[in-house]
Amino acid sequence: MKKIGIGIVFGMLLGFAFPGYALPPGQKMEFTKSPMGKVVFDGNLHPSKGIMCDGCHPAVFEQKKGTAKITMANHEAGDKYCFVCHKEGGKAWPIKDNCNKCHIKP
Repeated sequence: MKKIGIGIVFGMLLGFAFPGYALPPGQKMEFTKSPMGKVVFDGNLHPSKGIMCDGCHPAVFEQKKGTAKITMANHEAGDKYCFVCHKEGGKAWPIKDNCNKCHIKP
């Protein structure tokens, strides 16, 4: 029983030691390297639509910040990252003609 308690405490400590691995509801993550304008991921938007973290992690996105290399080729192919759902015939609105839903020009 003591080992289980130690394991739980250790797991909790690891969770706090690596805050870059998760985006809790109520927070936003900004991606500023896009030439099309920054992209803001709102931690409330997907859960408000019934899509929880495990809907994308780890199957679509790794749970480590900086591992997703989103490119124009990803957009066009529609087979990785956001575009698994955001494509013609996908679960969510398609990216075609909807650039400003994600990209915010300064």
